[in-house]
Amino acid sequence: MNVDPNITKYLIKAKIITDGVVEKPDIVGAIFGQTEGLLGDELDLRDLQKSGKIGRIEVDIDTKKGRTEGFALIPSGLDQVESSILAAALETIDRIGPCKAKVEIENIEDVRVNKRDKVIQRAEELYKNMGNNGKSLSESIIQSVREDVEKKEIISYSEEHLPAGPMINTSDSIIVVEGRNDVLNLLKYGIKNTIAVQGTNVPKAVKELSKSRTVTLFVDGDHGGELIIKEMLQVADVDFIARAPPGTEVEELTYKQIVKALKYKTPVEQYLESHGMIEELKEFNEKITKNNENVKIESKSENKIENSEKNTGNNNGKKEIINKSETSVSTIEELKDINDPRFIRNKLNELYESKAMEIYDDSSNPIARYPVSDAAELIQNVKNGITVITGGVISQRFIDIAYNLGIKNIYGMKMGHVTKKPDDIRVVTWEHI
Repeated sequence: MNVDPNITKYLIKAKIITDGVVEKPDIVGAIFGQTEGLLGDELDLRDLQKSGKIGRIEVDIDTKKGRTEGFALIPSGLDQVESSILAAALETIDRIGPCKAKVEIENIEDVRVNKRDKVIQRAEELYKNMGNNGKSLSESIIQSVREDVEKKEIISYSEEHLPAGPMINTSDSIIVVEGRNDVLNLLKYGIKNTIAVQGTNVPKAVKELSKSRTVTLFVDGDHGGELIIKEMLQVADVDFIARAPPGTEVEELTYKQIVKALKYKTPVEQYLESHGMIEELKEFNEKITKNNENVKIESKSENKIENSEKNTGNNNGKKEIINKSETSVSTIEELKDINDPRFIRNKLNELYESKAMEIYDDSSNPIARYPVSDAAELIQNVKNGITVITGGVISQRFIDIAYNLGIKNIYGMKMGHVTKKPDDIRVVTWEHI
């Protein structure tokens, strides 16, 4: 079966079964007709074919005993996400011509992989046969051979076999990308703490990683990138968002473009506000509130166990135990001491929920309160601050600013990517209080 040579990305293979006799034009007509208007104007098959993003649909069928079975091949020049959505739409076809029909996607093949493998294999053969004749390979072929070496660094993470960099198990911060080629491109420039979600259905392993790591979501600058952002925010704990320039994909970025995109990554809430994603921002805030409630519930459970263990053998109940997460408002006021872990924990809960930060002097008196999103700038106006408690992520920049202001203690819910910390400043996150 011939494939349109102009399409160089993906090949959708759909298995087709009908309960009667149909012909190739019936199948092609059903594909166009029954998907029309289903995915909106951006993914309309007719428009995509006119613009050259979808190639000619090839059909190979066989009719036996009054039934027709076979395959339809659709060459796609779209990205991974859009190709997957288009493939899923084909499975909604339930009639072809006058017959009932069933369509199942057998696979979506990355046709570029085969081409790239052939280039690399041939390059290696040429290199071995060069001898000492003084000839050299062109820079592009040499680069292909080097890419083969870089591919050996990529690992398969978890039971879901997700493409990832070799530092995914040890790095405190991770970069989540769309596909295998994105991981390879970042590996080429020495970025090894990456993992791919392989589509919009976020894998369980990525969800689990996001609970304990600082997560930067690095996506393509197209509609597919927006879909992944929305999906990730619904099911995972994302801290920052970075995007490729409009119309480009992470897998094709240069070193300079990658560094720039990651340097100017944006906190999630700020990104949603600046892009007018009101509904997504609302869902994100609701998720943060829910997660905060879960933290309180877990803390409550842990402390009940702790109290139960401490009271074992003390049937008279004379030993008084204060439950950290159930401390009343009046008790919190009584414990208003920045050196008391109970006060710090309760204050972190409150600040995490309200997305705020507070600064205290050496007498445990609050002297300023700012939104987390503006904290790094506004904190520079504060004098005589000793302790900072923040409901946000403790970043390297924040530590540097606090150190220059003479801050001695920083408490936060989560640690960002911190590479250096002065010896005379104390930085503590929730789990270590």
